[in-house]
Amino acid sequence: MKAAFIGSPGRIEKVYGGGRHERLAAEFELHPDILTEQLLSKNVGELGDLKYLFSTWGMPALARERIAQLPSLEALFYAAGSVRRFARPFLVSGVRVVSAWGANAVPVAEYTVAQILLANKGFFRAARAARSREARRRYDPSAVPGNFECTVALLGAGMIGRAVIELLRPYALDVIVFDPFLAHAEAEALGVEKVKLEDAFSRGRVVSNHLANVHATRGMLRGELFASMRPGATFINTGRGATVDEGAMIDVLRRRPDLTAVLDVTAPEPPDDASPLHALENVVLTPHIAGATASHEVWRLADYMIDEAIALRDGRPLRYEVTLEMLATMA
Repeated sequence: MKAAFIGSPGRIEKVYGGGRHERLAAEFELHPDILTEQLLSKNVGELGDLKYLFSTWGMPALARERIAQLPSLEALFYAAGSVRRFARPFLVSGVRVVSAWGANAVPVAEYTVAQILLANKGFFRAARAARSREARRRYDPSAVPGNFECTVALLGAGMIGRAVIELLRPYALDVIVFDPFLAHAEAEALGVEKVKLEDAFSRGRVVSNHLANVHATRGMLRGELFASMRPGATFINTGRGATVDEGAMIDVLRRRPDLTAVLDVTAPEPPDDASPLHALENVVLTPHIAGATASHEVWRLADYMIDEAIALRDGRPLRYEVTLEMLATMA
């Protein structure tokens, strides 16, 4: 069965490194070149029996006319997360699209849980206090709850939210979830309490955002929600910056130095040089590192896609297929 890589050669070599390229070549008849849109146009005559395409970040957005020149193409396997930018022409052309969004959820969930545990322990405020002897003397460690019988609020129960729930199981935490698409019976099965957005912010000692960036969620996290947070609470954003009314959040953070915001994503990203986010002491900025960015973590993306390709070839069901219906609510 013939297959080929398509996209950015540098990124493909990185993501399909650590023996993944070799594994793929052992399972499929792999085209010798990494296809770009230009190479695809030049070599389309020799690709008529191509069945599978493999890609990652840097996947070109192909028009339906270009896809139609690959009459045997059955599936595109994308070793990264969001496929919204390029998936629709493939799907309407009858080509199946599979994404490694499940693999990308793993490091995001790990990052999130690490920040939740640190936040409940008072790590961020304690680190600020330790910068001066006077602030350290005034710091009261008994004012933070710790990670026992503390309430954590998750915004979104998609792939990442559910992975966070699973990783939090060993801890004696009460997990509440805002997600309009989560049925109460499903929440009960997950061992969490479904709540309204306002309750998530007012009850959570930590509020962690995993909402997708779609039209309905843009600017959803408003200033009054941040103002309602409990004393000493922490907001973590590994979702998307566009879901936050950033100016309103900044206003609250200025008035409420007891709050902490751990922001791995912002809008714009990175923040403008003049953004107050750089100067606020109660803001922790990281440069969008929660996902599969580390050199070894990206190999998991390739593993998921190779496993899916083998499953499709062998007639087994797929786990991470993306459909047209899913595009409406996916990030």
